[in-house]
Amino acid sequence: MGAVDLGGGGSRHKKGGGVKKPKRVGFVLDMTPLVDVAFLLLTFFMFATTMSQPQIMEMAIPPSLDVPVEVQASRLLTIYVRDDGRLFYNTGLDPRMTPLEESDLSNFLVQRNAEKGNELITSLKVDPRAKYARLIDVLDRMNLAEGELIERYRADNMTRERRFAIVSMTEEDKQELAKL
Repeated sequence: MGAVDLGGGGSRHKKGGGVKKPKRVGFVLDMTPLVDVAFLLLTFFMFATTMSQPQIMEMAIPPSLDVPVEVQASRLLTIYVRDDGRLFYNTGLDPRMTPLEESDLSNFLVQRNAEKGNELITSLKVDPRAKYARLIDVLDRMNLAEGELIERYRADNMTRERRFAIVSMTEEDKQELAKL
């Protein structure tokens, strides 16, 4: 008698000579040490990192907006930001508006403050239609000048007293700026 194939025909041989790979059973990775190390690193960097200090600009606000503030004309410097972003300035003694480049603003403010011996009052008038980013650029330049002034006065054993105001631009100011 011959051999009978009951398996549906064909042979069931694996390629490679019949060597079976053992199955991985029961592999467990304990994550506890990994989590512990991650939290230790996180805690270390939180305590070791210096946080940035917020920069604060002190502002004195009058008790009432209706109360006029007396200012000596010789101590006043007004900087104007026109609606197109151009800068102009005038002083209390010379009402002519003179163009001013943003790149010169810091040096200009340092020079004017040095001339007045820490007594200069700077007023900033911005057209409401001017871009907000332009106002920020001007304030940044003014803060750069302030840093240099603080260093100068510290070298002379003096304290710097910043006198600065943001003032609403009047219609007369707008008309005068439109002429330039």
